[in-house]
Amino acid sequence: QLPAGLYKKVLVILHDSILPYMNEPTLMIDFLTVAYGIGGAISLLALNGLFILIHQHNLEYPDFYKKLYSLLDPSIYHVKYRARFFHLADLFLSSSHLPAYLVAAFIKRLSRLALTAPPEALLMVIPFICNLFRRHPACKVLVHRPDGPEGMSEDPYIMGEESPSESRALESSLWEIRTLQNHYHPDVAKAAAVLNQSLSEMEDDISGLLELSAPELFDKEIKKNAADVPLEFEQIQGLFGKKNDIFAEHFTLD
Repeated sequence: QLPAGLYKKVLVILHDSILPYMNEPTLMIDFLTVAYGIGGAISLLALNGLFILIHQHNLEYPDFYKKLYSLLDPSIYHVKYRARFFHLADLFLSSSHLPAYLVAAFIKRLSRLALTAPPEALLMVIPFICNLFRRHPACKVLVHRPDGPEGMSEDPYIMGEESPSESRALESSLWEIRTLQNHYHPDVAKAAAVLNQSLSEMEDDISGLLELSAPELFDKEIKKNAADVPLEFEQIQGLFGKKNDIFAEHFTLD
């Protein structure tokens, strides 16, 4: 058992400063799987090392996606390791052999959590969700139910369910993204409106959006060149704006 601070320091450098120099990187399997099960930021940081062991050293982790699904909570849009997490999540969900129910559960949970996410995170996660639809067309049934499943008064998706297979995500709809189409930030509303049309086959490049921060978003807005807004102005005459106003004879607007 290590202190949480030491866990984080080790896991941050493990994938590029430790594993490549080990004769047997598989010796770190137990350490990484235990760290992955701790939860929170420690689990997010353990993903890097696990990714290397899974792809380069044939590590089998039966409940890997179930655990990855459980890591999706409101904090993922706020932690400083957000970019690293979504970069790896994008890699893990890139396979076209993943079952539709699993990808649909990730899409639905990310969309539900997006309702309380900041704009800079939304501008990253909405293209991320669009990419998942491009890779897994079977999940587009969620988009084709804009008003929710027929005959159901409430969303059948079970947010508190830990297992993606039991979450009933494929029976649901993406009303959350429709809600974001009315977001106060115009760029977020525009990004969410993309799902109203047919998606292009080319995936969106989210690499430049992973590190997007609130100050950068603010600077981008204030540097925009505002277009001249045409106004129709008619100079007022009289106290109450009427041409033949008797008050204009006794009162002035200066």
